[in-house]
Amino acid sequence: MTKQKRPVLIAGGGIGGLSASIALARTGIKTSVLERSAFTEESGAGIQLGPNATRLLRDMGVLDAIEPAAFKPEAIWLFDGVSGKRLATVPLGDSPEQRYGAPYLTLHRADLHSGLHKVAKDLSPVELRSDFEIAQVQALEDGVAVQNIGGDSVEGSSLVGADGLWSVVRKPIAPHADLHFAGATASRGLVPTKDLPAPFSEPVVGLWLGPRSHLVHYPVRRGEALNVVAVTDGGGEAQGWNQSGDAAALLSEFTRWCRESKSLLERVEAWRRWSLYRLPTLSRWSAGATTLLGDAAHPVLPFLAQGAALAIEDAVTLANSLGALPDDPAAAFRQYEALRRPRATRVQRQSRRFGWIYHLSGPARFARNFALEHRDPGTALDQFDWLYGATSDAATAKSNV
Repeated sequence: MTKQKRPVLIAGGGIGGLSASIALARTGIKTSVLERSAFTEESGAGIQLGPNATRLLRDMGVLDAIEPAAFKPEAIWLFDGVSGKRLATVPLGDSPEQRYGAPYLTLHRADLHSGLHKVAKDLSPVELRSDFEIAQVQALEDGVAVQNIGGDSVEGSSLVGADGLWSVVRKPIAPHADLHFAGATASRGLVPTKDLPAPFSEPVVGLWLGPRSHLVHYPVRRGEALNVVAVTDGGGEAQGWNQSGDAAALLSEFTRWCRESKSLLERVEAWRRWSLYRLPTLSRWSAGATTLLGDAAHPVLPFLAQGAALAIEDAVTLANSLGALPDDPAAAFRQYEALRRPRATRVQRQSRRFGWIYHLSGPARFARNFALEHRDPGTALDQFDWLYGATSDAATAKSNV
């Protein structure tokens, strides 16, 4: 079978699935994206895109579609949440473009999804199928069959499971891989930027560190709104990322924090919350002509803001591998996994480490603050070169997109 015949099926029309459809289309591979909604679920939250993601989006022809709705922050400001003291600055603005060849952007998640959707639907090799909720996956002798909950079935040359944390496609690949509550809960909300006091009115990403909790905020929607995310240790387990939040309960977690930081939390009119989960490392991401991508394969805690970026990187590497081996998807998927696994594992590990650092208390908190205060701002980006610089697998894939 050649790449001109049956399409690659992609389960999930979120950021990872749409990125995969675009990257594969750029190599001439047909895809059919099977999305359970009407391609409207990516809403309600902000997202940070580092240069490792925006570089690939530019190569895929997506960056121009999202930049009008995006914001380019000038810096990351780190604060101690209890004292309110500003500890450190990580320069952004034009620095990421000069250093890594692509910008650092913040935007509403719905704006990123809308840009990906617009580009994908205009590509002839891409078919977008809405209201297709997968119920069953069956391996065929020369491909894969997918059945939805209504009984309709579609066949493809291979299947990419980009269906997120609670992946259905993952079950036959790793039937005993269960998600575990990570012991933390995140809450999010939007605040109009008009009349916000400093430092919340500044064109920066603000990161406030505190005992067993942290707070992050950044402009979205061209700077017209501020995305606010508060993460606290504890909370209950709940599936999904759009649960209703309790403002009073959340504020009670920040009673020791400085008045300045609490004032921002009080401005949020409606909170949405989600429980953070970990997935044990899978022994494999692929089985025959089926593979996993993004959170379905390697969910990452949000402390490095790299979940979407990893899915975009996956998509480009997958397209490169399948483009090189269109007649042997099983071999292509093995190659893709071998290239991506070390990178994903490192990001997962570093994300957990950053979460631990953010939530330090007692003497360890003071030691962290001292180290941040005495760091040279001119070297602040050095620690992210491995993350934002071109990775070997992404660079290889890039040349084929």
